[in-house]
Amino acid sequence: MFMARRLTRPERRAPGDPTKPRPTEHRPWTHDSTWAGDARSAAACSLLLFGLLLALDAASWRLTAGRASCWLGLGVLLFAVLTPPRVAAYDMTLVSRGPLRARSVRLDRLVAVRRCDGISPRLALRDASGGKVVLDPEVLVVNPALWHLVAEGARVSVARGSLRCGATALRRLSERIDRAAAEGVFKASGLE
Repeated sequence: MFMARRLTRPERRAPGDPTKPRPTEHRPWTHDSTWAGDARSAAACSLLLFGLLLALDAASWRLTAGRASCWLGLGVLLFAVLTPPRVAAYDMTLVSRGPLRARSVRLDRLVAVRRCDGISPRLALRDASGGKVVLDPEVLVVNPALWHLVAEGARVSVARGSLRCGATALRRLSERIDRAAAEGVFKASGLE
């Protein structure tokens, strides 16, 4: 007996309709590729401080268990301060995991994008449900896959009309990323 199987095609979206996701799309997690190196540097600095303080106490014959635990606590505190949050994205969700908690924002429901300049510049993304992620823009500059997801989510938010402010900040960041990519191409080709 012959059994026929009905084939169904996935729903297609119109070329100009970024608001409708494809049902068969499955994207893996995209992570910050520089986070591991930054975490190793933070660990090295905190271990160096801990070792230096222990060596100074041992050289002055004042090393006790209480002082050693104090120096250990200081090293752990320095590690917590120096370790950057781990930024990752899945589909249209951007997640920033710090030492104490994780924050997430839906990129396709952005309502505001603000750039905060200061000693270290920050990019603050907020979505319609109140989620907020603050990250270093350099993370997006050195990770094109993360930037691509943020830019795609911003386009969807603009198409839906939910992104009320932040177009200028995103445009400046896009120009910076394009400039960094062009410099990388020139360096790689020897045209610098």
